[in-house]
Amino acid sequence: MGMFDKFKDVAEKAVDAAGQHADKLDPLIEKAGDAVDQKTGGKFSGQVDAAQEAAKKALREKAGE
Repeated sequence: MGMFDKFKDVAEKAVDAAGQHADKLDPLIEKAGDAVDQKTGGKFSGQVDAAQEAAKKALREKAGE
């Protein structure tokens, strides 16, 4: 198994684990977005909010599979 195959395997396992615990990860996504907003002075709050929603949606979709 090559290095990239190992990385792919680890990434797939991480995505599966994240999907199983989506409800627990939502607050972490919010906290990370808030930290970015604070560091940037809210300059990119629209983009940060969109990224937060996209991340939450992806987790919920993965959990629904």
